[in-house]
Amino acid sequence: MYPLRRNRRLRAGHAIRSLVQETIISPNDFIVPLFIVEGKNVKEEIPSMPNYYRYSLDLLKNEVKELWNLGLKSVLLFVKVDDKLKDNKGTEAINDNGLMQQAIKTVKDVAPEMYVMTDVALDPYSSYGHDGIVEDGKIINDATCEILAKMSISHARAGADMVAPSDMMDGRILYIREGLEEEGFTDTGIMSYSAKYASAFYGPFRDALDSAPGFGDKKTYQMDPANRSEAIKETLMDIDEGADIVMVKPGLCYLDIVRDLKNEVEVPISVYQVSGEYAMLKAAAEKGWLDHDAVMMEQVTAIKRAGADLIASYFAKDVVSLIN
Repeated sequence: MYPLRRNRRLRAGHAIRSLVQETIISPNDFIVPLFIVEGKNVKEEIPSMPNYYRYSLDLLKNEVKELWNLGLKSVLLFVKVDDKLKDNKGTEAINDNGLMQQAIKTVKDVAPEMYVMTDVALDPYSSYGHDGIVEDGKIINDATCEILAKMSISHARAGADMVAPSDMMDGRILYIREGLEEEGFTDTGIMSYSAKYASAFYGPFRDALDSAPGFGDKKTYQMDPANRSEAIKETLMDIDEGADIVMVKPGLCYLDIVRDLKNEVEVPISVYQVSGEYAMLKAAAEKGWLDHDAVMMEQVTAIKRAGADLIASYFAKDVVSLIN
């Protein structure tokens, strides 16, 4: 006896598959990470991230225009700081004329409607390469939070729409939220890296910014990859402290966490598809072992299907160029 319901009827051709597709990828899904360096006419390819670049401010303008024309509406800024400007307290991070602050203004000058998010953490500015102030070999929490709040205020003053603390210090969202409110930046958002794991996938990113820890590791503040319930606790605390968007980082290995949070919270969830995920696919595709575009689309679709509302991804331009 033939079945009355044949599921393959809805897979019979491209048109019907498109009509019933549950997860749709669009330019509105993406945040584009951008790496900024000092100098002029600088466009440096990152060796461990093929086809991804560091830009000086003058060439940043061209990249931002291209992103906007592709329909990409948000960028997440990171800066590579000269070693001579680094110290243990991230002094350069709160320089209102620093590279980050200039980058924010540059983006807004070129594309005023571009939604600018900024990395808030001390590791690019730290002589130790850690996300916090170091005393006697330990990362000091509360004093670091005070600097992160000042850093966020400086970014808001420069025109940032949203700050994105990636440090994983306890209580830093409340420090930042109260600091922004006191300075009148009530509309400046916070995207908290709420479930940021101490992952081995960050290597190429640290090459890009020269921000690898100078001693030890980051396991006293970033989360243990073996833990699941802790992610919910961390995220709920950040929401209570004032986070507008929460983030899971990395992406593919943590999609169970994304789904857990989607079931638990009512704020938008972002996922950072990190440098190691990018580099692995680029390397495999270069060897001819994987179909780059097919795997790329499968990955971002999986991230969104798991519950991500936003995806910070180095593939953003590639994806949007392909779907356009």
